[in-house]
Amino acid sequence: MPDRAVSGTTMLSSQNPEHPTNDVPPGATLDDLIARTRRLRDDLDAIRLGESADGAGHRIRSAVWELATHRLDDFRDQLDQLRAAPGGEGRARLGQRIGSAEWNLLTDGVVWSEELFSIFGRPTQEGPLTLDQLPSFLPPEDQPALTAAVTGCLVDGRPMDCEFRITRPDGSERTVQMAGEPVLDDHGGTVAMWAVIRDVSEVRRSGTASARPGPEADRADEELRRRRRVARAGRGLAIELEDSALAPWLGSHEPGRPEGRPGSLELAARYLPAREGAPMSGKWYDALELPDGGRMLSVGDLSGRGPAAAAGTATALGAIRGIALTGAEPGALLGHLNQLLDRGAHPVLASALCCRYEPAGRLLTWAQAGHPAPLLCRDGVGWALPRPAGTLLGAITDAAYEARADRLEPGDVLVLHTDGLFSDIPPDGRGGHGGDRRLIDLAPRLISAAGALEALRVVIDECGETGREDDACVLVARVRP
Repeated sequence: MPDRAVSGTTMLSSQNPEHPTNDVPPGATLDDLIARTRRLRDDLDAIRLGESADGAGHRIRSAVWELATHRLDDFRDQLDQLRAAPGGEGRARLGQRIGSAEWNLLTDGVVWSEELFSIFGRPTQEGPLTLDQLPSFLPPEDQPALTAAVTGCLVDGRPMDCEFRITRPDGSERTVQMAGEPVLDDHGGTVAMWAVIRDVSEVRRSGTASARPGPEADRADEELRRRRRVARAGRGLAIELEDSALAPWLGSHEPGRPEGRPGSLELAARYLPAREGAPMSGKWYDALELPDGGRMLSVGDLSGRGPAAAAGTATALGAIRGIALTGAEPGALLGHLNQLLDRGAHPVLASALCCRYEPAGRLLTWAQAGHPAPLLCRDGVGWALPRPAGTLLGAITDAAYEARADRLEPGDVLVLHTDGLFSDIPPDGRGGHGGDRRLIDLAPRLISAAGALEALRVVIDECGETGREDDACVLVARVRP
């Protein structure tokens, strides 16, 4: 019953002035935003210091915090650059001088940031250069240095740091610095190479390479160091995850918890792994208690597999939690997360569903980015809520995400899930964003379940606990009567 109306339902937009997504007053300045960002950084530090250092997952959580902190510092510094540049021109020039790339040796895939296309003067529609094509942009006398650096990185696993000239299609020449590192698989083999490339033409032409180049170059140097720190932290976290039975975002939902006020949520969730030997994907679920007593629920799926995907997922989840603590509504939250993923050292795609629940009015405000909608069960009937507009994260720069508000009733059951829950396509062909009929048909049993844990067991019994082709996450929320 996907088209059934829900009382109290409204559509919101992450960019609609009639529905502000945070408490920034009209006419707020860039300095106000920078100050708020600094306060958020302080809040993150305070929460981090308040966490217990005990438990096997402490090292993993520390790595997640480190990644989230770097992301926030990156955002704050970009705002500082915007403030320091009259008319935004200085920031644009600085942004164009540093780009990032990743070459995947297994798939021959290449990912370039937008800035890198600008540095090479290459139209984006022509696509990024492969490692085989890259030397064609260099003069013959500079090609041996690049070849030696890339070979040392890919064959010997050494970090690379070299400088060379490139000739752009319009005939102009630029001098660039390329710093990169290999990406290793579980057995120590090189599967990819990432790099940060910086345009140093102005510095070299000025003849002051050995002198202090000035504030703008200092900012570029710091940007280069920060991108390398974030990438290294991500790979360090991936190593930690390899030694961990469970990722840090699994099991954070306080299962059951029978006590609670009427209107609050009782939660239960489960990570369902794929068949034995399959690499971990970038799927997650999470439930965060907010300072105002509300809850932020999220499920999602970040592209890729293995430790790199797990590390990227931890970064995304850390960002979701940090942004949620500012009071941002789900639509605005996904907009900020999209910018972080799009501008990161390693651009990725992700689907996500974020739901903010306010127990006082039983109001569920939610937004999605290319993700299946929540399944709502009420009075023995289930249906997928109509999805507000929202494209995949990382697909479109500065994308807007609409939000939807639904008034829940005591006893309602929500099911949030990723794809991969069932190993086969449903007989009627329905599934995914419109709601899987097999889940919808479970509505009478979900409503009659004694609690969220029992409802979760109903779902797992239906979809199977083992033997699936892909891993999956499912989160069940029940409104306490």
